[in-house]
Order: sequence, then structure tokens, then C-alpha cells
Amino acid sequence: MKKDFSGDVDAVNQISIIPQILDVVCRTTQMGFAAIARVTEDRWITCSALDHINFGLKPGDELEVETTLCHEVRQSREAIFIDNVSEDNKYQDHHTPRIYGLQSYASYPIFRKNGEFFGTLCAIDTKPYRVNTPEIVGMFKLFTDLIAFHLEIVEGMHLQQEKLREEKEMAELRDQFIAILGHDLKNPIATMRMSSDILLKMSKEDLTQRHAALIKSTSYRMQGLIENILDFARGKLGEGLILEKEIANGSLEDLLIQVVNEIQNNSPERTIDLEIALDHEVYCDKNRIAQLLSNLLSNANHHGDPKAPVNVRAITNEKNFELSVSNQGERISETALAHLFEPFYRESNDANKKGLGLGLFIASEIAKAHSGDLLVCSTSKETRFTLQIPLNGGN
Repeated sequence: MKKDFSGDVDAVNQISIIPQILDVVCRTTQMGFAAIARVTEDRWITCSALDHINFGLKPGDELEVETTLCHEVRQSREAIFIDNVSEDNKYQDHHTPRIYGLQSYASYPIFRKNGEFFGTLCAIDTKPYRVNTPEIVGMFKLFTDLIAFHLEIVEGMHLQQEKLREEKEMAELRDQFIAILGHDLKNPIATMRMSSDILLKMSKEDLTQRHAALIKSTSYRMQGLIENILDFARGKLGEGLILEKEIANGSLEDLLIQVVNEIQNNSPERTIDLEIALDHEVYCDKNRIAQLLSNLLSNANHHGDPKAPVNVRAITNEKNFELSVSNQGERISETALAHLFEPFYRESNDANKKGLGLGLFIASEIAKAHSGDLLVCSTSKETRFTLQIPLNGGN
């Protein structure tokens, strides 16, 4: 199957100055035909032509490449200029002038920026003309450099358009992906949690109670994973984190207490100490702050010393709202600290690799969305994550 070079033909014809270049070539050399050809090892294809001698070629038309002098230009990577074939010792018996009835000929190679041979800028006539002069050779060089420059621009535009097309397809896939997670996964989890609540209320058997509690705890964990994946998909694929900010002091405090209670109920063996002192108005997305706290608490429960309490502290000062979560346990290594807020990052020596490694990344994104910071300090005594956001939420 022949390779399709229609894209190269189209690229040349998208260069607006090509007709003027061919016109200047014909006027300057007095030759009746000028063209830009795509030349490969086995193809000679007209990209654009100006024909005053009825040579009969239009864009897309082909010649047998072995019958052309452009074939030799490609092989030698050198230009060919012939004033008068009948008086030229090298070309007077050459098959190309004989086949096409040529007396004057000019062909200059066109190279892409990377050095790849594209084709030629050529001109022909059945009459002899003086074309092998420094001025005309220099003009051909200037024009071929200009053509190569514009080809790079056109091809760059094509690549950009292809990239935009792919991004549009990715956006559509993202929407489908988010819809599947938001509906097909969330609904069964809600059903699972409802069923576990019914079992906890109705059954008095210890074994059933334990299994129902485990199912409920697992459903919360699954919901957290799904929320993190959804936020990652939105943030990385274009939509970004969605915030609904409001002045939320009382409701924010209630929500933080609720998160702590849920985590505590799901991990009754762990102790969580909570201190809240919100003395200033906080303009924020309270649900996102609660999500951040949930992610930090899950991280603390996973990595912290199970025998030591986790400390949660939420306070305000004149400028900022601060929320910190600290736990005792092993110090985070310098290597891990450098990658801690990257998506899917988990330490290689983590023996109990639960989750997707998105919790801290999402927490960091929530902080950024509020024009704040999520800081971490880890010593041999404790590891502390601290959220700092301006009271006005960055507005």
C-alpha cells in the first residue's frame, strides 16, 4: 500500500506565500513552470505549481521519481541548475530532459528543521534561460529556507490541533469516568451502609454486630477512596476542585466534630483528642475542610502509633484558620517528605499499603484551593500536619 502524502500536500498549500514564491521564481528566471514537490525514495508528488507552459501538473499529481532530476537532488542533497541542456556536457544526454523536452532546469532541496529531506523547489522550461547565477541560486536558497520554516509552523499547528482533539476525547472519557464513580459505585455503598445500620439496630447477636460494624466501617473507607479518586480526576483532567464557600463557624465546628466521631467509631481502638476554638469568622468550603480532616485522620491512624492518641486542633487567629493533626510514631524520611503530597505516592517500606495514595494529595489541593498551605513537620517524637488558610478563604 502506498503511503499517503496528502497531508504534506495540504501543509504546503496552507502556506499563504507559496503562490507569490512560485510567481517570483517564474518572473525572475523567465521559466514557464515552477513547483514545490514532495520527493521520497520512490515518489515524486506535486504539492503546488504555477504552470505557464501547459506542463499539466496540479497538486497531488505524480511523476515517476526515476524520471526526474529531483530524484538526484534527493540522493546528492545538492541543488541542480542548468542554463541550456543542449550545451551542458553533464546533462545534454540525460534521460530527464529528453523525456520532458526540457532545455533549462532549476531545483533546490527543501530540508526540514531536523535535517530530513522534504522535497524540492524546482522550475523548468522548454527554452534555455540563464539560471545558474549566484543571484538566482541565492533566491532559491532563501525561498526553500522560508518554505521549511512555514512547514514547521503548519505541522506544529496540526500537532496542536491533534492534541486538542485528544484532550477533548479525554475530557469526554473523564466525564464518563466521574459519572460511573459518582453513580454506579456510590449508590451500592450507600445501600451497604444502610443495610449495616439496620443490622446494627435489629440484631442482638455479637457476631452479627461485629460483622455489621465492619461492613459499615469498610463502606466509609470505600466512600473516602471514591471521593479522593473523583477529586483527583476533576483536578488533573481539567475541572479542578469545586468549592462552595460560606461563613461557616458553627457549622464548620459541628462538621469537624462529626468527622472525628465517625473516624473514632470506625476505629474504636484508637483515641482522638479534639480541641476547637474558632473565635473569628471563617470563609471556607466546610465540606472540603471536613474532607481534608478525614484524610489527615486516616493517614494518622494508618501510620501513627496505635497506642498513642491522635491530636486534632482547630483554631483561628486574626488572619488565619489553622487545623492540625498530630500523631506519635516513626519519623517520616526526608525522601518521603519530598514526595508526600504527590498523587499515588506511598513509601516503599510501607508494609500495610492500604488506599490509593491520594489522601494527602487531595488534602494539599484543598489547601491550595483556599489559597492556603498544608505543612508537615516530622520528628522522632511526632508527625504534625497543619492546614493554614486565610480567614477570607483567599478572596
